[in-house]
Amino acid sequence: MSVFYRLLSLLVAIMSVCHASFAQMVQPAHFKTSFRQVAPSRAEIVFSATIDDGWHVYSTSLGDDGPISASVIVNQLQGVELDGPLLPQGGEIKKFDNMFGMELRYFEGKATFVQPVRFVAADYSIDVSLEYGACNDQNCTPPSTVDFKTSGHCDAPLSQDDVADSAQQTPPPAPARVKPDVPDSATLSATWSPVVDKLKAHADALSASADMPLWKILLEGLLGGLLAIFTPCVWPIIPLTVSFFLKRNKQRGKAVREALTYGAAIVVIYVALGLVVTGLWGANRLNDLATNALFNIFFCLLLVVFAASFLGAFEITLPSSWTDKVESRKSRASGLAAIFLMAFTLALVSFSCTGPIIGFLLVAVSTQGSILAPAVGMLGFALALAVPFTLFALFPSLLQRAPRSGGWMNVIKVTLGFVELAFALKFLSVADMAYGWRILDREVFIALWVVIFGLLGAYHLGWLRFKADSPDRAVGVGSFFAGAVSVAFAVYLLPGLWGAPLKAVSAFLPPSSTQDFRLGQRSFEPQYTDYDAAIEAAKSSGKAVLVDFTGFGCVNCRKMEAAVLSDPRVSSLIDKCFVSVSLFVDDKTPLPEPMVVDDNGGKRTLRTVGDKWSFLQAHKFGANTQPFYVVVDSLGNPLSPSRSYDEDVDAFADFLNGASR
Repeated sequence: MSVFYRLLSLLVAIMSVCHASFAQMVQPAHFKTSFRQVAPSRAEIVFSATIDDGWHVYSTSLGDDGPISASVIVNQLQGVELDGPLLPQGGEIKKFDNMFGMELRYFEGKATFVQPVRFVAADYSIDVSLEYGACNDQNCTPPSTVDFKTSGHCDAPLSQDDVADSAQQTPPPAPARVKPDVPDSATLSATWSPVVDKLKAHADALSASADMPLWKILLEGLLGGLLAIFTPCVWPIIPLTVSFFLKRNKQRGKAVREALTYGAAIVVIYVALGLVVTGLWGANRLNDLATNALFNIFFCLLLVVFAASFLGAFEITLPSSWTDKVESRKSRASGLAAIFLMAFTLALVSFSCTGPIIGFLLVAVSTQGSILAPAVGMLGFALALAVPFTLFALFPSLLQRAPRSGGWMNVIKVTLGFVELAFALKFLSVADMAYGWRILDREVFIALWVVIFGLLGAYHLGWLRFKADSPDRAVGVGSFFAGAVSVAFAVYLLPGLWGAPLKAVSAFLPPSSTQDFRLGQRSFEPQYTDYDAAIEAAKSSGKAVLVDFTGFGCVNCRKMEAAVLSDPRVSSLIDKCFVSVSLFVDDKTPLPEPMVVDDNGGKRTLRTVGDKWSFLQAHKFGANTQPFYVVVDSLGNPLSPSRSYDEDVDAFADFLNGASR
């Protein structure tokens, strides 16, 4: 059981590092604009968007307490007026959101917004912008704008009387914000200087340090190989194989040499398997697969099949033609070829028991980003598997003391079946969150684990039997302790149904935000909402600054506040070691006066508080999605890599601890 826990812990850690890697600038909605005349005195401005997969753009008029609504900003209008509100068109999706406590409307795939206008003079000029908000399951962008400008001549504009009559019949347009005059460029303080390269250096250092040393990978392989030895597919072969080599040669010295060669052949076969894996897919591709939803579904189904086999539903065996061909070639071969084919036969025969362990090992170590990792892991596995054969060949008398095959092997097999079934849920959980099915929320996941490990405890205590068990199977001391541990673990999981953090297994569980009911929550309250004020406080207190780029309409920001920032382990660290500041990129409060800043070689006008913080995030940190967390010193230099949406409380606490050292 321990090897599975360690291997899965490694997999989750690498997935977390990948998820917390350096942020990027994103543009999930791609707009095109057009202008069409629909009547002699009326026209429409059309904003058409193609939205990236997994993202959605919010519709119009969601209210001040909701996400960022689509709206029109008037820069300048001459000879033309807005003729009603901005109209959303297309496949609008409506869904009640528990976080905001309201029904949200949004678009996926494609979106169209139409702004009607009417001409009131023969010559007209239009300069407007569409403001919108976009989110996916992990991030939100700050308020973004799409500009539209045009001018021309209208042959039949409305007269003033027509305008008055039309105003009485047509609902007034939604209030449109008007941009004020633009001042001169502002001079930014040194703490606003870009630190994108420094952030990337921190992220690269974290990625390098996260890779497990090769000696630890070798140890993981050894643990997997030792577990495989005691399975029903491998253990019974040991005395048969050793006896074969001892009887093959009357000279014991030669028999021992051939047994050692046999062990070396086992090592060569499994190391070659590790090299083939990375040779076919490469380390980077395997790392991508580890977080791919379809791959996780496949691996979940594979583990369920192996679990059913270990529980006795059926027997998994490779085609008999494969082993027959190997046996026929082995009988015709001699010397080293015969020994190598003997080792290959062992690999084929034992596949039904070693396959799941090898699968776990390869998935885990292949995410290390090193071409050597799978080969080193398989080296450890093969060494552990080859040791009994060579050891018993050197000391044949040990075979008399080794435990005989029997019911205890079926107990190990059934135990592996329960463990594989439990960890299959972890892989299904990754796909469930990726596709948003919400069939495996945190409390459902925990309930299933309670049942699985409760049944495992019942099996070890003799309360549950399978058809492969002998009717008179007695509960030994080992089974009693294993059953007690399993039942105790199931009891430990129970408080998680009501929101307990379950720190020991939190890496395996779905995010806390998927839980419907939690007790004892504490809301997150930042000390500051102004970056410059937080920097000044850091200078006087000697603390670092935890910068939280967020938004009033950012769903995932609320999830992080409820599940992570409010957790006692995190909140106590923030209170003790940091000056906390939350910067809302969608804050519509006007600045005392607009700011003009240099942005990528051009000029950008910042008119609201949200514009200011959105520019700070993009200019200084090279990111434009929320939530986004970074720790800086009093000079604005980053002290660690940035983090985004990830409800792993322990990982966020490690992030804070690393930055506070």
